Amino acid sequence: MRFHLATTAAMLLALTGLGHSAEESWPGLPDDDGAVSIPAQEWPLAPGPRTVRAYVRYPGGKLANVGPETGLMLSLHNWGGTEFRGTADPAVLANRLNVVVIGVDYLQSGPDDPKSLLPYDFGYLQALDTLRALWFVHDGLTKKNWPFASGRIYAAGGSGGGNVSLMCNKLAPRTFACVVDMSGMAKLGDDIAYALPGGSRLSARYSKDPASPAYLSPEAQEIRFAGKPEHLRVMKELGNRCKVIVIHGTTDDACPVADAREMAANLRDAGLDVDGHFITEADFEPGVVTNTSHAVGDRTKMVLKFAGRYLTPGSPELLVRQGPSDFERRDEAVRYPARDGAFVISYKQGYPVGRFEKTK
Repeated sequence: MRFHLATTAAMLLALTGLGHSAEESWPGLPDDDGAVSIPAQEWPLAPGPRTVRAYVRYPGGKLANVGPETGLMLSLHNWGGTEFRGTADPAVLANRLNVVVIGVDYLQSGPDDPKSLLPYDFGYLQALDTLRALWFVHDGLTKKNWPFASGRIYAAGGSGGGNVSLMCNKLAPRTFACVVDMSGMAKLGDDIAYALPGGSRLSARYSKDPASPAYLSPEAQEIRFAGKPEHLRVMKELGNRCKVIVIHGTTDDACPVADAREMAANLRDAGLDVDGHFITEADFEPGVVTNTSHAVGDRTKMVLKFAGRYLTPGSPELLVRQGPSDFERRDEAVRYPARDGAFVISYKQGYPVGRFEKTK
């Protein structure tokens, strides 16, 4: 019984994002395209030090090609993927857009086991992992006094990577200039959380039973909604100016299009910048947009089609963030209210550390 209770307590900590980072050792930036392991926030379901794999792709394959106009861009893999699977090609992005592209094997990357007793994180610790990888490159260039365009920070991802991209913008609301969500999950609704029949084919393996190790608390569910109105108001107050581009098929049977429409409407109502593309047959373009289902089309070409004018140097519509990023501010101003407390994303160390503060 004691083991069960301890395991349950650890589960609840994980679902609300509690935990702490052990003494950490960070690698240096690679001189050429490469991959490194970086320290990650502790996951209470597997206590102890944890690392994630970060992939760095430079324009032309070399750090030496990074210059004053070079930005940073996340390209995030799908649920069950690793590296750059199911997202935009990093070489194309790096060379066409003049950005350092970062991929991340965030928490629970790799093939998902549907029989696992562990619920799928669904964007919270996964986004914190991803933001650490982004900070790693940002900090590495800064420490080298290497010129780069710190206002040109972008993200794109497909499916689960779209979800993590959206959550990165939420957890670092003063960092991104543009985020491209391709067929991503907008929220952890009951349908996916509990694998309800007749809905999405995805299952995050949560339980409604407070005594279950996989119990999904109301707070944990709230923070995982990228379009929660109360949280969007916080983002607006903090000065979020990120353009969120949503590309979603209208017959998607994995990530519900209704959730994406709700998120887009809520972003618009909050006064935030959103550009929604809900794909029908009228939007088809050979080789680019080819279906209305979960895949939609070629995810590299879709980034360039729907967001290229906002991401390409020299474009009159190029998006550049004004003011310091969350990494540079080193504060704890990112606080999202939730039932019985608030989620706090601390940037005091430069990279993010998430925690939940109970008030009751």
